[in-house]
Amino acid sequence: MIQVSAEQVKSLREATGAGMMDCKRALQDAEGDVARATEILREKGLASAAKRASRSANQGLIESYIHFNNIVGVLIEVNCETDFVANTDEFKALTKDIALHIASATPQWVDREEVPTDTLEAEQKIFEAQARELGKPDQVIPKIVEGKLEAFYQDRVLLDQKFVKDDSKTIRSVLDEVSAKVGEKVAVRRFVRYKLGEEID
Repeated sequence: MIQVSAEQVKSLREATGAGMMDCKRALQDAEGDVARATEILREKGLASAAKRASRSANQGLIESYIHFNNIVGVLIEVNCETDFVANTDEFKALTKDIALHIASATPQWVDREEVPTDTLEAEQKIFEAQARELGKPDQVIPKIVEGKLEAFYQDRVLLDQKFVKDDSKTIRSVLDEVSAKVGEKVAVRRFVRYKLGEEID
């Protein structure tokens, strides 16, 4: 399979608004041809996801999920634009899948913007200290910290996490796919994960 650069993926994402993994797959399928990759995304209905992102989503569902062992539970609100879409099997399945994912993957925030600044600063200091402890030269430390922060987001932020039912996708790309199919903005607004004996923040 053809290798595509991060710059190519980023450029296609900015041009189309499609998810990173979708852009990467489209570029690979198009053997690096950006015009063809854009066509592929349009054919799948993914290229218009960015246009839908600015629209208002005030309908949707609140879904609950209790893990089989009865010690983990999730409440989630997933929004769309109309109650018609909220009542489709596709949207109902999505909310159930994301609730199950949260129970299994333990995210702390929906997106990167929700991560508190002091938490990020503390993590950066730890990553810098770890890099220095390993004797890394000063000029490469910022790059190491950036890589570790990316891993931190992928571990703790819902939209950046790999989907537990298909790790070739992130939760963001799962939402984008459903959004493309239903033709509406689809977004996770909030969630709470309960574990027996744990306090809620």
